[in-house]
Amino acid sequence: MENPAFGRAIRSFVLRQGHLSAAQQRAMDEGMPKWGIAYQPSVINLEQAFGRQAPKVLEIGFGMGGATAEIAAANPDIDYLGVEVHSPGVGNLCKLIAEKELSNLRIIRHDAVEVLDNMLADGSLDGVHIFFPDPWHKKRHNKRRLIQAPLVEKLVKKLKPGGYLHAATDWEDYAIQIMEVFSANNDLANSADGYAPRPDYRPLTKFEARGIKLGHGVWDIIFRRK
Repeated sequence: MENPAFGRAIRSFVLRQGHLSAAQQRAMDEGMPKWGIAYQPSVINLEQAFGRQAPKVLEIGFGMGGATAEIAAANPDIDYLGVEVHSPGVGNLCKLIAEKELSNLRIIRHDAVEVLDNMLADGSLDGVHIFFPDPWHKKRHNKRRLIQAPLVEKLVKKLKPGGYLHAATDWEDYAIQIMEVFSANNDLANSADGYAPRPDYRPLTKFEARGIKLGHGVWDIIFRRK
């Protein structure tokens, strides 16, 4: 997706290599035929993909999948669509889906920006989670970050009226940018007075808990579509 403000394409990931363990490879080989949705350049029917009608939430960049699996397990009446390119994370989430016997979680192994552009219908989502996106945390890297106005415009189109957009980051410069970008979109309204308290549905990760003990901050930004 070309960003007209900066003249560079936005991707939902930073290119990196990851070691895929034998267990992760096995879990991915066994799990993706059951829980994976192949990328295609055409709109998919989410109700058909999950086999039911239920609220649908998009999880962009789920990493190793621990938080996503925990969220899905705690909210069985909501369907979650996780999008990730990092193979070890996809394999690990497949392993967790099997262990927790989750039926409300599907995976697309592809760039989330292209998934948004081509696979998801406008007004099809009840929520979007972008938890701890690849940070490019230094202020001079602001043009390389995922959460920028062109992406937010696309996300807003996919949300139903009243649907929410929730980002969380442990980099304050990034939190400031996210708040500015969300606030600048006329179709979004802040659900809190400034930054939001962490909602119960977002698990407190071990990394986050350790950081809080050391005095580090984590910022949640939650806006709703008007």
